Amino acid sequence: MVQIFLDSANLQEIEEALSWGVISGLTTNPSLMSRESEPFELLVKKICSLMDGYPVSVEVLSTSADEMVREARHLVSLASNITVKIPMGIDGLKAVYRLNQGKEKILCNVTLVFSLNQALLAARAGAAYVSPFIGRLDDIGWDGVALVREMVELFSRQRIVGTRIIAASIRHPRHVHEVAVAGAHIATVPFSVLKQMTRHPLTDIGVERFLSDWANTRREEKIAP
Repeated sequence: MVQIFLDSANLQEIEEALSWGVISGLTTNPSLMSRESEPFELLVKKICSLMDGYPVSVEVLSTSADEMVREARHLVSLASNITVKIPMGIDGLKAVYRLNQGKEKILCNVTLVFSLNQALLAARAGAAYVSPFIGRLDDIGWDGVALVREMVELFSRQRIVGTRIIAASIRHPRHVHEVAVAGAHIATVPFSVLKQMTRHPLTDIGVERFLSDWANTRREEKIAP
Protein backbone atom coordinates (compact mmCIF):
# COMPACT_ATOMS: atom_id res chain seq x y z
CA MET A 1 0.00 0.00 0.00
CA VAL A 2 1.31 3.43 -0.89
CA GLN A 3 2.26 5.50 2.14
CA ILE A 4 1.25 9.14 2.51
CA PHE A 5 3.81 11.65 3.76
CA LEU A 6 2.94 15.25 4.55
CA ASP A 7 4.98 17.89 2.72
CA SER A 8 5.01 20.73 5.23
CA ALA A 9 6.94 22.59 7.91
CA ASN A 10 3.88 24.10 9.58
CA LEU A 11 3.30 22.74 13.10
CA GLN A 12 -0.47 23.28 13.02
CA GLU A 13 -0.80 21.41 9.71
CA ILE A 14 1.33 18.57 11.04
CA GLU A 15 -0.68 18.22 14.25
CA GLU A 16 -3.96 18.21 12.31
CA ALA A 17 -2.75 15.67 9.73
CA LEU A 18 -1.43 13.37 12.45
CA SER A 19 -4.85 13.40 14.13
CA TRP A 20 -6.35 11.81 11.01
CA GLY A 21 -4.14 8.72 11.37
CA VAL A 22 -3.19 8.62 7.69
CA ILE A 23 0.37 9.96 7.38
CA SER A 24 3.49 7.85 7.80
CA GLY A 25 6.22 10.47 7.48
CA LEU A 26 7.02 14.04 6.56
CA THR A 27 9.15 15.94 4.08
CA THR A 28 10.34 19.51 4.29
CA ASN A 29 12.50 21.73 2.11
CA PRO A 30 14.18 25.14 2.49
CA SER A 31 11.22 26.94 0.90
CA LEU A 32 8.74 25.43 3.36
CA MET A 33 11.02 26.05 6.33
CA SER A 34 11.54 29.69 5.32
CA ARG A 35 7.81 30.41 5.62
CA GLU A 36 7.77 29.63 9.34
CA SER A 37 8.76 32.07 12.09
CA GLU A 38 10.57 29.58 14.34
CA PRO A 39 14.40 29.44 14.27
CA PHE A 40 15.48 26.60 11.98
CA GLU A 41 16.92 24.15 14.51
CA LEU A 42 14.11 24.72 17.01
CA LEU A 43 11.55 24.13 14.28
CA VAL A 44 13.29 20.92 13.20
CA LYS A 45 13.25 19.63 16.75
CA LYS A 46 9.56 20.50 17.23
CA ILE A 47 8.60 18.83 13.95
CA CYS A 48 10.56 15.69 14.79
CA SER A 49 8.98 15.58 18.24
CA LEU A 50 5.50 15.75 16.74
CA MET A 51 6.46 13.10 14.17
CA ASP A 52 7.94 10.79 16.81
CA GLY A 53 8.44 7.34 15.30
CA TYR A 54 8.03 8.58 11.72
CA PRO A 55 10.77 9.66 9.28
CA VAL A 56 11.27 13.39 8.71
CA SER A 57 13.25 14.55 5.67
CA VAL A 58 15.25 17.75 6.30
CA GLU A 59 17.29 19.23 3.47
CA VAL A 60 20.91 20.40 3.53
CA LEU A 61 21.75 23.87 2.28
CA SER A 62 25.36 23.14 1.36
CA THR A 63 26.50 22.56 -2.21
CA SER A 64 29.84 20.76 -1.80
CA ALA A 65 30.13 17.11 -0.78
CA ASP A 66 32.28 17.86 2.27
CA GLU A 67 29.86 20.49 3.55
CA MET A 68 26.84 18.30 2.82
CA VAL A 69 28.35 15.49 4.88
CA ARG A 70 29.18 17.86 7.73
CA GLU A 71 25.71 19.39 7.68
CA ALA A 72 24.02 16.00 7.46
CA ARG A 73 25.85 14.79 10.55
CA HIS A 74 24.74 17.88 12.43
CA LEU A 75 21.12 17.49 11.30
CA VAL A 76 20.85 13.90 12.51
CA SER A 77 22.21 15.01 15.89
CA LEU A 78 19.06 17.11 16.34
CA ALA A 79 16.64 14.17 16.36
CA SER A 80 16.72 10.41 15.87
CA ASN A 81 14.07 10.30 13.14
CA ILE A 82 15.74 12.64 10.65
CA THR A 83 16.41 11.57 7.07
CA VAL A 84 18.75 13.95 5.27
CA LYS A 85 17.55 15.37 1.94
CA ILE A 86 20.38 15.87 -0.51
CA PRO A 87 19.96 17.40 -3.98
CA MET A 88 20.84 15.32 -7.00
CA GLY A 89 24.25 16.01 -8.55
CA ILE A 90 27.83 14.82 -8.44
CA ASP A 91 28.51 16.34 -5.04
CA GLY A 92 25.18 15.02 -3.82
CA LEU A 93 26.05 11.48 -4.92
CA LYS A 94 29.44 11.73 -3.23
CA ALA A 95 27.79 12.84 -0.01
CA VAL A 96 25.18 10.08 -0.11
CA TYR A 97 27.84 7.45 -0.72
CA ARG A 98 29.98 8.69 2.17
CA LEU A 99 27.03 8.96 4.55
CA ASN A 100 26.02 5.41 3.70
CA GLN A 101 29.41 3.97 4.63
CA GLY A 102 30.72 2.68 7.93
CA LYS A 103 28.80 2.57 11.17
CA GLU A 104 26.85 5.82 10.88
CA LYS A 105 24.78 4.90 7.78
CA ILE A 106 22.79 8.13 7.72
CA LEU A 107 19.56 7.74 5.74
CA CYS A 108 19.45 10.00 2.68
CA ASN A 109 16.60 11.18 0.48
CA VAL A 110 17.93 12.29 -2.90
CA THR A 111 15.71 15.13 -4.07
CA LEU A 112 15.18 17.13 -7.27
CA VAL A 113 15.19 14.00 -9.43
CA PHE A 114 13.87 14.45 -12.95
CA SER A 115 15.15 11.44 -14.91
CA LEU A 116 15.49 7.69 -14.74
CA ASN A 117 19.28 7.98 -14.91
CA GLN A 118 19.33 10.28 -11.89
CA ALA A 119 17.15 7.86 -9.94
CA LEU A 120 19.37 4.92 -10.83
CA LEU A 121 22.53 6.77 -9.77
CA ALA A 122 20.95 7.82 -6.48
CA ALA A 123 19.96 4.24 -5.73
CA ARG A 124 23.43 2.95 -6.60
CA ALA A 125 25.02 5.54 -4.31
CA GLY A 126 22.94 4.18 -1.44
CA ALA A 127 19.98 6.53 -1.12
CA ALA A 128 17.22 5.29 1.16
CA TYR A 129 14.72 7.39 -0.80
CA VAL A 130 14.65 9.03 -4.21
CA SER A 131 12.21 11.85 -4.91
CA PRO A 132 11.04 12.50 -8.49
CA PHE A 133 9.36 15.91 -8.78
CA ILE A 134 6.36 15.10 -10.95
CA GLY A 135 4.60 18.47 -10.82
CA ARG A 136 7.66 20.34 -12.04
CA LEU A 137 8.04 17.86 -14.91
CA ASP A 138 4.42 18.45 -15.87
CA ASP A 139 5.12 22.18 -15.83
CA ILE A 140 7.63 21.83 -18.68
CA GLY A 141 5.43 19.52 -20.75
CA TRP A 142 6.82 16.17 -19.57
CA ASP A 143 4.82 13.40 -17.93
CA GLY A 144 5.86 13.21 -14.28
CA VAL A 145 3.72 10.18 -13.49
CA ALA A 146 5.25 8.30 -16.43
CA LEU A 147 8.68 8.82 -14.85
CA VAL A 148 7.44 7.32 -11.58
CA ARG A 149 6.03 4.36 -13.49
CA GLU A 150 9.37 3.82 -15.26
CA MET A 151 11.24 4.07 -11.98
CA VAL A 152 9.00 1.46 -10.36
CA GLU A 153 9.50 -0.88 -13.31
CA LEU A 154 13.28 -0.38 -13.35
CA PHE A 155 13.67 -0.88 -9.61
CA SER A 156 11.60 -4.06 -9.84
CA ARG A 157 13.57 -5.48 -12.78
CA GLN A 158 16.93 -4.56 -11.25
CA ARG A 159 15.81 -5.82 -7.83
CA ILE A 160 16.64 -2.50 -6.20
CA VAL A 161 14.99 -2.99 -2.82
CA GLY A 162 16.98 -0.62 -0.61
CA THR A 163 15.69 2.58 -2.18
CA ARG A 164 12.06 3.73 -1.91
CA ILE A 165 10.39 6.03 -4.42
CA ILE A 166 8.77 9.17 -3.00
CA ALA A 167 6.56 10.91 -5.56
CA ALA A 168 7.04 14.60 -4.78
CA SER A 169 5.87 17.95 -6.16
CA ILE A 170 2.29 16.68 -5.93
CA ARG A 171 -0.12 19.33 -7.20
CA HIS A 172 -3.58 17.77 -6.87
CA PRO A 173 -5.40 14.60 -5.73
CA ARG A 174 -5.24 13.10 -9.22
CA HIS A 175 -1.46 13.01 -8.92
CA VAL A 176 -1.79 10.89 -5.76
CA HIS A 177 -4.22 8.56 -7.50
CA GLU A 178 -1.89 8.11 -10.47
CA VAL A 179 1.38 7.58 -8.58
CA ALA A 180 -0.34 5.07 -6.29
CA VAL A 181 -1.53 3.11 -9.33
CA ALA A 182 1.96 3.43 -10.83
CA GLY A 183 3.43 1.70 -7.77
CA ALA A 184 5.23 4.51 -5.93
CA HIS A 185 6.12 3.52 -2.39
CA ILE A 186 5.23 6.97 -1.04
CA ALA A 187 3.41 10.13 -2.11
CA THR A 188 4.35 13.27 -0.20
CA VAL A 189 1.54 15.79 -0.36
CA PRO A 190 0.90 19.38 0.76
CA PHE A 191 -1.75 19.79 3.44
CA SER A 192 -4.07 21.49 0.94
CA VAL A 193 -3.98 18.41 -1.30
CA LEU A 194 -4.41 16.08 1.67
CA LYS A 195 -7.63 17.91 2.54
CA GLN A 196 -8.82 17.74 -1.07
CA MET A 197 -8.29 13.97 -1.03
CA THR A 198 -11.03 13.60 1.58
CA ARG A 199 -13.62 15.34 -0.57
CA HIS A 200 -15.89 14.26 -3.40
CA PRO A 201 -19.06 16.04 -4.53
CA LEU A 202 -21.08 12.82 -4.34
CA THR A 203 -19.97 12.32 -0.74
CA ASP A 204 -21.20 15.81 0.14
CA ILE A 205 -24.50 15.23 -1.67
CA GLY A 206 -24.92 11.88 0.06
CA VAL A 207 -24.39 13.34 3.54
CA GLU A 208 -26.84 16.15 2.84
CA ARG A 209 -29.43 13.68 1.55
CA PHE A 210 -29.07 11.35 4.54
CA LEU A 211 -29.45 14.23 6.99
CA SER A 212 -32.40 15.64 5.07
CA ASP A 213 -34.16 12.26 5.00
CA TRP A 214 -33.53 11.79 8.71
CA ALA A 215 -34.87 15.25 9.55
CA ASN A 216 -38.01 14.67 7.43
CA THR A 217 -38.64 11.33 9.11
CA ARG A 218 -38.33 12.78 12.60
CA ARG A 219 -40.64 15.67 11.67
CA GLU A 220 -43.29 13.22 10.44
CA GLU A 221 -43.02 11.30 13.70
CA LYS A 222 -43.66 14.47 15.69
CA ILE A 223 -46.80 15.41 13.74
CA ALA A 224 -48.28 11.93 13.58
CA PRO A 225 -51.65 11.69 15.51
